[in-house]
Formats: sequence, structure tokens, C-alpha cells
Amino acid sequence: MQKNSELIISLALLQTQLLKRVDNQLNMHGISFSEFMVMYHLNRAPEKTMRRIDLAESIGLSASGVTRLLNPMEKIKLVQKELNPRDARVSLVKLSGAGEQILNDAMISFDQSADLILKPFNPKQTDKLSELIKALL
Repeated sequence: MQKNSELIISLALLQTQLLKRVDNQLNMHGISFSEFMVMYHLNRAPEKTMRRIDLAESIGLSASGVTRLLNPMEKIKLVQKELNPRDARVSLVKLSGAGEQILNDAMISFDQSADLILKPFNPKQTDKLSELIKALL
């Protein structure tokens, strides 16, 4: 097997391990990593609102995948549907007040988890790793 192929496999395994560790922390707040990512992106959006299709692209899901993820989130009031005043065909989703509170609480756990995961690296190494990952995205 070529070195590049082995590197990609290692990166995929790393992703799996990272998601497991982060998911364990987020489960304490009653959310998954995917739900966290939805709320994270909505929180950063203007008026905490995004088109569903843009949200899907932001978190790497299909439009139907994000709809399946959002439906239970809407039921437990983490997010809410919004009408688009300019175009009724466009579906908007907004982070609710309850969703924002859970995100704020979960962010503390997420930050602690990230610090623990990256503990073996010094700040210069972390910056370099971040730079390398951004080059791949």
C-alpha cells in the first residue's frame, strides 16, 4: 500500500476516534456531535438563522440528511423553522433560545475535550497542524 493511502486511512481512523471522544462529552448535554455542529453553525450565522441547504453544506450532509437531523431537534425545541419573507420556497432554520443555552453549556465540555485531545502538542505544533488541515479542506 502506498504511503498516501496509508495516511488517508490513518486520518479516517483519527476522525473516528475524535468523534467518539467528543460525542461522549456532548452526550452529557443530550446532544450528538452532528447536533452540536448544527447549533454551532446556526449560532455563528447572522440572526442565528440559515437556509437548510446552506446548513447542510456547512456540516457536510445532504439536504435530506440535514432534514432528518433537524426534525427531532425541532421537536425538542433546539431549533425552529422560520419563514423566508422573500421566498416561501426557501426553508430557514433558526437556533432557539433553548438551543443556544444547550450549545453554550456543551461548548464548555467541547473546549475541555479539545484541550485534552491536543494536550500532547505545544501551541506551535497545534498551529502547524491547523494550518496543514486547512490546506486539505
